[in-house]
Amino acid sequence: MSLLEQFPREEYLLKGNAACAGCGPALALRYVLKALGPRTVLVIPASCSSIIAGAYPKSAFKVPVYHIAFAASAATASGLVEGLEAQGIEANVVVWAGDGGTVDIGLQGLSGAAERNHNVTYICYDNEAYMNTGIQRSGATPYGAWTTTTPLGNKGRKKDLPFIMAAHNIPYVATASPAFPKDLVNKVAKAQKIRGFKYIHILAPCPTGWRYDPRLTVKIARLAVMTGFWPLLEIEHGRLRLNNPSTNLLDPARRRPLKEYLELQGRYRHLSEEDLKVLQRQIDEQWARIKAMLRVQEELEDQVEQGQGERQR
Repeated sequence: MSLLEQFPREEYLLKGNAACAGCGPALALRYVLKALGPRTVLVIPASCSSIIAGAYPKSAFKVPVYHIAFAASAATASGLVEGLEAQGIEANVVVWAGDGGTVDIGLQGLSGAAERNHNVTYICYDNEAYMNTGIQRSGATPYGAWTTTTPLGNKGRKKDLPFIMAAHNIPYVATASPAFPKDLVNKVAKAQKIRGFKYIHILAPCPTGWRYDPRLTVKIARLAVMTGFWPLLEIEHGRLRLNNPSTNLLDPARRRPLKEYLELQGRYRHLSEEDLKVLQRQIDEQWARIKAMLRVQEELEDQVEQGQGERQR
């Protein structure tokens, strides 16, 4: 596929939108819409994107948009896709929701839509707090991070939504980052070719909430991956696969020091050395689980191949 096919010139996130300078979600959405194309309907719950889209009668998105209550995006998308299919209308029905509307307030509707396996792509842009309402902690806020409701640092652990969604046995789950646009675009394009419920979780840095220079958005998003904080992966029909550059990061020695990621963000400036150790331990545990899952998956595939070979003999 040529670069122009991956990144067409047509823009669906229009100039003059209300996104902050360096907005990670806006950067990610620009790539997502290029992958989806014009026959797309966005369903957006209350979030920063509700503001970025612009106030009626103007819009910053060159596709139809449903602005929906916080908890209702997945249910709305379910009804929308069923209605379109009943009329024989082909379109990409995509939920574009923040972490608050996904891992917390919208989780019940999300789980129900996944259980019913509606032909919807649900994309969570995760800026790790309720940024639009005052930078309050969400279920996606990492350990130690400052928010306005955790001024001494969050003591909870980030909720692992990609693997929670994989436990629903849906056909496709992926993680992505705006710092790796080819990977992001390929995953969105792949999701549209798979029938059933698809879930993509994008880490989307926020200069305002994360307290960093807006020029650093891509650098910070890249460091999140290279330090192992944010693994790039896919779970396609139950099979887990790491994507480059995360493929090489199973070896801890190949990861960049976590401090390189944290020190650029004001929300982590208060962390003690003990806090750093806790966060590093959580990341190491995450990778240990991924490594164990890959090992068990390989063993099971070997057993299946052996069983098929014995039956053929």
